[in-house]
Amino acid sequence: MSAESLDIVYDIPEAVAGEDRHILSVLVDNEFGVLNRVVGLFSARGYNIESLTVAEVDHRRNYSRITVVTRGSSAKIKHIMALLERMVPVHKVHDLTVEGPYVERELALVKVSGKGEERVEALRIADIFRAKPVDTTIESFVFEITGTSDKVDTFIGLMKPLGLVEVCRTGVASVARGKRGI
Repeated sequence: MSAESLDIVYDIPEAVAGEDRHILSVLVDNEFGVLNRVVGLFSARGYNIESLTVAEVDHRRNYSRITVVTRGSSAKIKHIMALLERMVPVHKVHDLTVEGPYVERELALVKVSGKGEERVEALRIADIFRAKPVDTTIESFVFEITGTSDKVDTFIGLMKPLGLVEVCRTGVASVARGKRGI
């Protein structure tokens, strides 16, 4: 994939008036088909998913946590949440962005190819962003960066002119701050 085609893939979508970014945290039974049902709910109604992460969080109770990042008006998000809450394998649904302070992180692996001054500049920027080189060759680096989605987006944008080759992102993981849990 060329750097020009990466411009299209990784551009940040323009905000639509009245539509805000929301991080939904959904506690579900860890069973076959649950993720498909959740994604199908979004798809059937034409709602976009910007980021999606899933992992088992309680082995004893067999629970998984799905974190969905989407955009929409307050009414649209409330509608999505109501539909999710009615699904049988769903135990809890929270909109972390409106319920109070939260911590958001995303991990990305960013491959950059370059020589000479571009290589030095890529290392300098990586240091500023606290991105670690996790693989290096004479012609390329793979950086690991962790932070908010905005931080990852900015780092990727700065790597484009320096020889950005490839990006792999985990999606957002998020949790409420303080002692309350999902």
